[in-house]
Amino acid sequence: MVTAALAQEQGFAVRALSVDYGQRHRLELESAKRISKELGLMSQVEIALDLRAFGGSALTDAIDVPKHGVGDAIPVTYVPARNLVFLALTMACAEAAGARNVFIGVNARDYSGYPDCRPEFIASFAETARLGTKAGVEGAPFTIRAPLQHLTKADIAKECARLGLDPAWSWSCYDPTEDGRACGLCDSCRLRKKGFAEAGIIDSTEYAK
Repeated sequence: MVTAALAQEQGFAVRALSVDYGQRHRLELESAKRISKELGLMSQVEIALDLRAFGGSALTDAIDVPKHGVGDAIPVTYVPARNLVFLALTMACAEAAGARNVFIGVNARDYSGYPDCRPEFIASFAETARLGTKAGVEGAPFTIRAPLQHLTKADIAKECARLGLDPAWSWSCYDPTEDGRACGLCDSCRLRKKGFAEAGIIDSTEYAK
């Protein structure tokens, strides 16, 4: 949400891409639709690519989502190669639309240690896209922009407030309750709540705990 609003602030017309990959927290797909509407994005496309066929993650398999706090090891909520897959799909979408700027909301400061959020991965993928697309080999490569990459969660919360966005439009929780509330205990909820608390900004999201 913040990334899309920042792109608009910089003068870009934004096309959004959401992926239904069989994730446990499918509420994020409804959130994406609402954000697209609230921000008045040019378009919002949703495609299905069911990664449950592979499993290997608490988000796509019968594995409990950890609720004990953020640790040092890469957690079981890591989805194998998720951002690699997402960026490949986004490049295809961008090339077909004639777009040359790709925005992604990855963060490498306050995060769970996922390897596909790191700056070196983003830089490497930009080169891969240059080599593997018609646009790239014809001299019109893509620019991958990750405006949140080096921000803290508190910084991102402050940007959310500055841009006049309602935090409740967005969804972070990995393990929502049956009544549709954020659990408040998974890594994603903990990092989100910590960021808003450090920024001194109220998070309008409703948490179960």
